[in-house]
Amino acid sequence: MTVALISPNLVAQENDLFTTGIVYMPVSLAYTAAALRKAGHAVEVIDAFGESPRQVRTAENFFLYGLNERQIAERVPPNITLVFVYALNLISHISTVNIVRAVKQARPRLKIIVLENTQAVTAYALKFAASEFYEAGADFILTGEGEDRAVQLTEAIATANPASPRTIDGIGAKDFYNPPLKPVGDLDLLPFPAWDLFPLRNYWNLRFAHGPVTSKMYLPILTSRGCPYPCRFCVVPETNNQKWRARSPQNVVDEMQFWGEKYGVAEFHIEDLDPTISEERTRGICHEIIKRGLKIVWKIAAGTKVETIKSGETIDLMAQAGCRYISISPETGSPRVLKLMQKPFDLAHAVTLVRRMNAVGIRSQACFVLGFPGETDEDLDMTCSLVRDLTREGVDEVALFIATPVPGSAIYKEFSGYESLSELNFTPAWRTDYQRLNRFRLRLYASFLMWKLLSHPVKLLRQPWNFLRRRFETKMEMVPYRALKLWMWARIKLKKCPQKSPLPFPVITKRPRLPR
Repeated sequence: MTVALISPNLVAQENDLFTTGIVYMPVSLAYTAAALRKAGHAVEVIDAFGESPRQVRTAENFFLYGLNERQIAERVPPNITLVFVYALNLISHISTVNIVRAVKQARPRLKIIVLENTQAVTAYALKFAASEFYEAGADFILTGEGEDRAVQLTEAIATANPASPRTIDGIGAKDFYNPPLKPVGDLDLLPFPAWDLFPLRNYWNLRFAHGPVTSKMYLPILTSRGCPYPCRFCVVPETNNQKWRARSPQNVVDEMQFWGEKYGVAEFHIEDLDPTISEERTRGICHEIIKRGLKIVWKIAAGTKVETIKSGETIDLMAQAGCRYISISPETGSPRVLKLMQKPFDLAHAVTLVRRMNAVGIRSQACFVLGFPGETDEDLDMTCSLVRDLTREGVDEVALFIATPVPGSAIYKEFSGYESLSELNFTPAWRTDYQRLNRFRLRLYASFLMWKLLSHPVKLLRQPWNFLRRRFETKMEMVPYRALKLWMWARIKLKKCPQKSPLPFPVITKRPRLPR
């Protein structure tokens, strides 16, 4: 059977090209494609963004980059009877729904399945948005990990037995829903992602991604799945049942070596939800890289639980094995808010490890969530203090996000005021307190730069040079480049079809100060 897999457009918010417009290569979709192909099915991939990154259109207050819906529908081969549409992340929801609608209108007899992304904190639980997809024309939603379920559903539909999909866990339709119960067992048995079906060259030519891009060629990699922690702002407890599973060090390094030999890739961005849960496994990966003599760079781009890296010696080993970037997520400097979030985090240990990372040349990022329900000005002051302490110890960048109610998270029902699920991104302008939180965010960014200039001036002065040569050691260097490129592509579009143009950069009009 021949099936088509569709990845949605890159979506960016017009008023914030810094926080939105992040490129996530669809690694989970590439895994699903590989599983379907291994099962004997012919697979066609339509990567809406990857195939035409510079093509731009507007919808509501968003820019959509990539193929339009008509072009996507026309690319579905005539012999296809089954299409998977990938729900990559929340901000792309508007694109995902429109793709489903357009394909169904063009090909009414096609079976359309919306595929959940279970391995990203920016994604969402599809069961909370299922009605929108059914109204647009979707026949099924597939929740939970996609590899085995996509194969089972494809074969069930091929039998033309309407009762068959009802027997598969994780599958839903208008009249039924089966919760996902069985995750993939042995991750080492999965085929490597089918990147040969994707327009890799177009992604590489961008020179920006989720993680900071240093080399001309890079690939995302998943070394583990899931996360055992119950953080209330996160969708992962819903989509992964608080379970963590890992690939063996040998299998992880096998994949790195494979892509190096096949495409010459020597840079890998680890996109795990929490890759360092097992310090023994982390050290095993490092030893395997060193033993094989691989000259690679790898970066923990999506964040990790800092307490799971228990010793400075592990940091030293990671640096020796090619690790050059680690993102951690304190979320807040307030122990009280951490309890509200139900997030265990050792703030003091984070400061210690950042100091060690700085000493061995590993760039570091610290991510924070602002505006969590119950947070006070005193809590924000504590976040400021933690940012200052981390900066003095050498943290290279901070990322400040404003809390948003991700469908599937514990706080999903605690917010109101938004009109579209695509508005549930890290720039939630619909929040009544957004302006206050955003002013604080800009002031803290400015304060961070001031503290960095005082504590590590060489690091700060190095960043413009990295920006100019497009060899990004941190996201802070890469994000302005990404925002500028997205803005330029949108400007070209707007020049041809005049519309209200966004400001490319936020403007700080007041002297930075801490909240009181």
